[in-house]
This record gives sequence, C-alpha cells and structure tokens, in this order.
Amino acid sequence: MGEMNLKMLLESQSLERCPFPIPTGWFFVDFSDQLKTGEIRNVEMLGQEWVLFRSESGQVGMTDPYCPHLGAHLGHGGKVVGENIRCPFHHWEYNTEGWCKAIPYGKVAPPIIKKQAILRTLPAVEKYGMIWVWFHPKCEAPSWQLPHIPEMEDEGYTGDRRGSWPVHTAIQEVAENGVDFAHLKFLHGAAGIPPAVVNFKDHVIEIDMAGGYIVGKGYGPGLNVFHFTQEGVSATMISYTQPITLERSQMNMSFRHKDYGAGTREAAIAKKLVDHMIGAADGEESAGFESVDFIVWNNKKYRPNPLLCDGDGPILQYRKWFRQFYADGDLSKI
Repeated sequence: MGEMNLKMLLESQSLERCPFPIPTGWFFVDFSDQLKTGEIRNVEMLGQEWVLFRSESGQVGMTDPYCPHLGAHLGHGGKVVGENIRCPFHHWEYNTEGWCKAIPYGKVAPPIIKKQAILRTLPAVEKYGMIWVWFHPKCEAPSWQLPHIPEMEDEGYTGDRRGSWPVHTAIQEVAENGVDFAHLKFLHGAAGIPPAVVNFKDHVIEIDMAGGYIVGKGYGPGLNVFHFTQEGVSATMISYTQPITLERSQMNMSFRHKDYGAGTREAAIAKKLVDHMIGAADGEESAGFESVDFIVWNNKKYRPNPLLCDGDGPILQYRKWFRQFYADGDLSKI
C-alpha cells in the first residue's frame, strides 16, 4: 500500500455547508396579483431584508429598507404616495429607481440627490404573472433579459398547479441536481441512468435527457424551464428558486401544458407527466424530490474537490459555468 492521503481523509473537518455568495441574476419575488396598488411589504431574500411596494400607477419597487436620511425603516410606517415610497420619519420620498423625489422641508438639499439615486433599489419587471428583480452585489444593470416562455405567456395553455418548498442549502446545490444524472437511479429509484447532452453558453445551460424525453434550459441561477414529452404530448415545469440567505433557499415550481381539452387522451398523458415531475404518478416507483432530495440537501456539505467517475455527469463543467454569477466574494472555496 502507498502512503495514506491524510489530507483527503480529514478534509470533511474543514468543509462548509454553503461557501457561496448570493449569485447575480433574475429572481422571483412573488406573484403579481399578490401585491396590491399602494401596498408595502417587507421581504427577506437575497441575503437581507427588502421593502417591496406598488405605486399608484402600478409600478413595482423593491428597495433597501433603511432611509438614506437618518436610517428609518421604510417598511414600518412607510407609505406609498403617488409613484413614491415615503419614509415615516421625515417624509422623504423615493421612486422605484431610488431617486429622492421630495423633501417636504429645508431649502438646501444634499447635492448628491440631483446626481444619482441614493436609495438602493433592484430593477424589477413583471413577467409570467410574476414579479422578478435583478440582483447584482455591486448594483450593476441587468446583463440579460428574461426569456419568452410560451406556456406562461401565450394563449392555448392551461394548468394552475404549483408548489413552494423551503430547503436548507444554497441555490447552487439545488440546481446542481440538474446535471447529476446518476442520482436519478440511486436516489430516486429510476430504472437506469439516462443518457444526456449538456451545453453551456453564456448565462444559459441546455439539457437534453433520454433522447428528448426531458429537454430544458436554465437562464442564470434563478429560472429553469423543462419540457417533458411522451407519446407526442408535452408538459412543462417552470422552476424559479429564490436565494433567501446564504444557507436557505425557497424552491418554487409551476406546471403547465397545452389545453388539450378535458377528458382527452392527451390531457390524461399531460397530467401523468406533471405527476411524474414531482414523483406522484400512479404506477411509478421512483421517488419525488420532496421525499429524497431534501434529506440530502438539508444535511450535506459542499466538497469543492469532489472525487468523480465517468457516470457522474458534467458536475465540474456546471460549477465552472455557475461561477460567472458570483460577482463578489472569495471564490477560492467553490
């Protein structure tokens, strides 16, 4: 026997659960119909608390909680006034882009308010019936836009099934499952390890699994769209996980398919495909992510130098691709 690799054996003592910063990208906040005109709400995500509001014309703003004047919390006693959110302390007002638009007293305002936004806000859009915000740790503008998803935006599609699940790990760990094809057999109980082709291009990852049975794209860390096709019928899973803290995420999914018509063969197949996505299809023995993945995610630690073999899928390529979304922080451990 050769010399023992003691470093390898003792590595687990120094491993961290989630050595990742909050990634850059577009992230789901809530469904549009859940935020009423004039409403203000405190939201925890992206590693801190934010204040979400909707102006009187319907524009969405998501701001840092603390007023640049004297630090009052805008989400406790603040008010929507026209297009602005008003601080409860001295009634300074800020628009959805963070510019100070009103100071109800004083004749000489700080010069900086004429030059730039002074309250941090996140770029916000409403798409797919949802509110999305762009996060960048250095406040840089969006470097890509959200894609068109026919199932969520066009006529002729149906399905109101959706779910949300808290998970005690970072968003990178959740998304890595998408290229870990071997775990489908050994953790979920699938019949075999499916063949797959994976392509990485800019902020997009493309996956074709089992010869077209599952075909999907990921758009940055916060949006994945997967199409499941069987007997010429397709159903779509839209996944939009939120980073809450460095070690907590919220998995969210919506399930849609063409409106095949009630009672048709195609509608029955589409329903079974949706059931299969969450491991609840009749006659199938594979386990859904709720029953098996959470056990792993909630208790594992991240190995930055994993021991891999030829059946593991492109995990290292995936990690290299994901690193582009970390714009700040020490990346030496990931």
